[in-house]
Amino acid sequence: MLVRFSKKSNGGRLQPSLQTKFFLTFMFLLLIVVGCFLVYVNLLVVQPLKEKTENEMKLAAAKVSDQLNLYINNQNQLSQRILSNKEVFLLLSGGDYPQITLEGLTRSRRLKEIMFQALGPSLNIEDMIIYDLKGAEVASYLGNAGNPDSLAPFLQESGKLATWNASGYALYRQPSGGISFVRVIMNQNGQVYGYLAIQLDSRYLQRSAAGIADSKVYILEPENQLVSSSPALGEGQEVPAFAATTLDRGIYLDKSRSYVAYDRSAVTGWTAYLVISKNVVLGPVNSVKYISILLITALILFSFVFIHFSTKNLLLPIRKLRSQILRINYSNMNVKADTRSNNNELIQLNEAFKELLERLQESIDREKLALHEEVKARNSALQAQIAPHFIHNVLYLISIAAQEGKNAVVSEMCKHLSDSLRYIVSSPYQHVTLTEELKHTQHYLSLIEHNFEDDLEWEIDEDAVFDRIELPRLVIQPFVENCIEHAFRNTDPPWKIRVKVKVYNGLWAIEIRDNGDGFRPERIREILGNIHGSGEGVYELQNNTSGIGNMGIVNTVNRLKLMYKNRLFFNIYNHPEADKGATVQIIASMSKDFY
Repeated sequence: MLVRFSKKSNGGRLQPSLQTKFFLTFMFLLLIVVGCFLVYVNLLVVQPLKEKTENEMKLAAAKVSDQLNLYINNQNQLSQRILSNKEVFLLLSGGDYPQITLEGLTRSRRLKEIMFQALGPSLNIEDMIIYDLKGAEVASYLGNAGNPDSLAPFLQESGKLATWNASGYALYRQPSGGISFVRVIMNQNGQVYGYLAIQLDSRYLQRSAAGIADSKVYILEPENQLVSSSPALGEGQEVPAFAATTLDRGIYLDKSRSYVAYDRSAVTGWTAYLVISKNVVLGPVNSVKYISILLITALILFSFVFIHFSTKNLLLPIRKLRSQILRINYSNMNVKADTRSNNNELIQLNEAFKELLERLQESIDREKLALHEEVKARNSALQAQIAPHFIHNVLYLISIAAQEGKNAVVSEMCKHLSDSLRYIVSSPYQHVTLTEELKHTQHYLSLIEHNFEDDLEWEIDEDAVFDRIELPRLVIQPFVENCIEHAFRNTDPPWKIRVKVKVYNGLWAIEIRDNGDGFRPERIREILGNIHGSGEGVYELQNNTSGIGNMGIVNTVNRLKLMYKNRLFFNIYNHPEADKGATVQIIASMSKDFY
C-alpha cells in the first residue's frame, strides 16, 4: 500500500510514513506546477510576445511610411535643383510662345536640358513637365502619353491643400490614376512663373509596400484612395475598410481577427496599413504552450512512478545520514552516543540537523565576520589609491586660480574641496547612496569648470529614487576625471560630459558619456581584460597600479565587484562615427549580498 503509518514513541500517535508524505506532496505540487506554468505562459510568454509583435508591426508600418517620405523628399530636392536655376524664370517670362514655333521649340529644348542636368544619371520618376501660369504644358522631359495636358483642374482645388499653401507643393492624383508631385515655380520675391509637375513612378511606390513577410500592406490617400499595395490587388478586389482613428500611428484588432498597424505620414498625408492575421502571430506560441503542458504533465507522472520505487530505499540512507550528523562536532569532532528513539526517521533527522545547525552557526558567524573585515580592508585600500590623485589635481587647479588673482573663484573652489574632502574621509568604510556620489561628482565638476570657463558643459541626472541605490565611495568621479584628463586632448570645445542614471526592473544603470576622442579599440580590450583578470583588486594591491591614466578604471570597477559580486556588468564603447566620444556603462542589481 502507498499509505503507511508509523507510531511516535512519546505519544503513541500514528503519523504517515515518509513515502506517503512524498506522494501527497507530489500530488499537490502537480496541481501547483501546472497552474503556475499556465499563468507563466500567458503572462510572461504570450503577453510579452504579443506586445513585441505589435511594436514590430508599428515599426514596420513606420518604415513603409518613412520610405514613402524619403521618395517624396527626393522629388522635393529634385524640384529645388531645377528652381535654383535662374534661367528657368527667364525662359518662362520670355513670352507665351506656341510650341510649334521656333521660339517655343528653343525654350522647350533648353528646359529639357535643365531638367536633364537636375536629374543626373538615375531616373526614379516616370516624367517631368513644366506648365505655364494657366496650367498649359510648356515642356516635358520624356513626353509620355499619360501626362496630363493641363493642370487647370488641380489649380482650381489647390487652395484647399495644406502643404500647397504652406510649402508651395502638393501631391495630385490625375484622372488616369497616376500621382504627380506639383511645385510652384517662384523666385525669391514671390513672383510665380509657372508650375513643375513630377510624375511619380508607380514601381517605386509599390517597392515601398513590398518585402514584409506574412502580411498585406495598403497605402491610402487621405480620401482613402489606394496609392499602392502589396500584394497588388487583382480584378474585383477592393481595399479593406479600415477603422477611422484620430492618432497618426497605432495598432488595433479588426473584425476579421487580424492585427492592423497604421502610420500616417506628416509629409505626404498618406497612411500605411500593415495587416497580419492573428493566427500567424500567435499560432506558434499556442502550439508551444500546449506541447509544453503535455510534456510537463508526462514528466511529473513519470516522477510519481519513480518516487514510488525510490522512496522504499530512501529511509535507510536517511538513518545512516542521521547517525553521521550526530557524530559531527565543529570544535573537536567527537563522536556522541545515539540514545534517541528510531520510530520516526524524519523527526529524528530534523532534531539532529537542528543540533548541527547550532554548532555550525558559530562557525559561520566567525567566517562571515572575518570575510567582512577582509572585504572592508581591501575596499579601503583601493579607495585610498583614488583619493590622493583627486586631491592632487584639485589643489593644482586652486593654485592656478590663486596665481591669476581670482580670489572669489579660489574661495568657491575651496568650499567645494572642503565638501569633497568631508565626503571622502567621513565613514570611509560605509557605503553611500547614489545621490551622495552624484553630489560629490557635481562638486568636482564645479571645481574643474573654473579652469575651463565656458568650454566645459556637464549634466547629471537627479531623482529621489537614487537614495535606494548603494555603492562604494568615489565611483563616478574617477570616470569623469578620466574624461577631462584624456578624452578632450584633441577635441575642440565645447566639451560635454553627461552622467545618466536609469532604474528599471530591479536594476540600476549608470552611463558616463563624453564627446571627446574616444578609446582606441585595443585600449578598450586591454581595460576589459585587466578587469576580468584582476580578481576584485588583488592585481592592483600587489602591483600598485592605480593611476587614472593607467589602471584607475580597473580600480573603480574592482571596488564595485567587491560589493556586487556577480551582479555587476561593466562596459566601455565608442559612439558611432556620426557622434564623437565614448560611454562608460555600469549596470548592477539592486538586491543585496551579505556584505
